[in-house]
Amino acid sequence: MKYYYSFLACYLTLASAILAVIPAFAQTNFLDEKEPFRFGVIEQFDSETLQEPRILNIYLPNGYHPDSVTTYPVVYVLDGSAHEDFPHIAGLVQFMNMYEVMPRSIVVGIANVDRYRDFTHPSEDPEDLESLPQSGGSEKFMDFLQKEVQPLIDSEYLTNGHNTIVGQSLGGLLATEILMKRPDMFDDYIIVSPSLWWDRQSLIDTAPAYFKEHQELKKKVFISMGTEHPVMHEVAEELVKSIADSGNKNMRNTFSPLPDEDHATILHLAAYKGFQWLNLKED
Repeated sequence: MKYYYSFLACYLTLASAILAVIPAFAQTNFLDEKEPFRFGVIEQFDSETLQEPRILNIYLPNGYHPDSVTTYPVVYVLDGSAHEDFPHIAGLVQFMNMYEVMPRSIVVGIANVDRYRDFTHPSEDPEDLESLPQSGGSEKFMDFLQKEVQPLIDSEYLTNGHNTIVGQSLGGLLATEILMKRPDMFDDYIIVSPSLWWDRQSLIDTAPAYFKEHQELKKKVFISMGTEHPVMHEVAEELVKSIADSGNKNMRNTFSPLPDEDHATILHLAAYKGFQWLNLKED
């Protein structure tokens, strides 16, 4: 009898395993028979600057045709992997294009390899170095964006030279660094919950003098915060104040607190409000 139960147990185990596998095969075959939903295109290339393969996810607006004379602004999305911020920002742009809230735009998502390395400048804070030992690669990543990504997009797609960057958290830190070190890369900035506490907020400490000394800057900067740590609010408000107090009448900036959102939920609403604000007609 014990052999019978042993055989029965083995049989049931095998049967369960087979039944578990069948849906997976069925789903695979089902998907293989269907035409995929195409929301964009992918550019894959080996970066000479970063010495590694990189991926760009690209949304092209409705009506885009490579033989057209129409050109488009470009929205660059940090954290732009397919499973991160790219589909969310591209979806917002598509929606806002449909209702003519903003111009039809190309969206470029820069897929991540190591955001902790790429979005942070070198820190002298021992706590930063202990928590993120691979950090400090933002200079090289900015080279990658400026010398490889933007030229590739401008050569392969119908761009009009107007560029926007969207960055959240460490991406917001990098967007702020670009604004203060390589401002010509972008015209408009959507900076959401920026991690400006990094390196004992060294970037913000230099902001007042920087913006006063660069009166030639003509940028639009949208900054938003949700329910964050008080220090994050403080440094974001200092960035806003530094721009406002600079006396530069060519710089437009706004601070949009969203107290009903937190660090994880803020991006959609902040980006929507950011695109709205960027496209308001000036008096």
